[in-house]
Amino acid sequence: MGEIKYGFEPVYHKDSKLLILGSFPSVKSRQIDFYYGNKQNKFWKTVCGFFGEEVPAATEDKKQFLYRRKIALWDIVTECEIVGSQDSTIKNFKTADIKKLLQNSQISFIIINGGTAFSIFEKQFADIGVPYIKLPSTSPANTRFSKEEWHNALSRVFGRA
Repeated sequence: MGEIKYGFEPVYHKDSKLLILGSFPSVKSRQIDFYYGNKQNKFWKTVCGFFGEEVPAATEDKKQFLYRRKIALWDIVTECEIVGSQDSTIKNFKTADIKKLLQNSQISFIIINGGTAFSIFEKQFADIGVPYIKLPSTSPANTRFSKEEWHNALSRVFGRA
């Protein structure tokens, strides 16, 4: 049995309208103790770019961006055994309490970042009652990433920025 790794608490506010769900923090994210810490990950550049904003450098500024833009951020897996940053090795995991987060916010749409997150989400939350969509992973390992798909999904909640 491997060592259990722990993810992060959700970042959200009672006014959050969109939930973006990843799978589990990468090694680099765990090192800096915040979401999408690998500078090669396209997440921050894509989401901030949609709103015409620069990517904040500091974690607290990223949190403020999320609050201001009414975006909640979490991972579907809250703890697990994992080898490095490879989603394919996730096992013995616990999932996030998505229903509780929905009860404490105004979330009306969920974006699921990548296939692993989507697969786990669908097994436990397919009947969640909030529309959701799987988007190509923002991971640097994903060669099929589409900024256009991400911007189209963000437009469903926020209109055209």
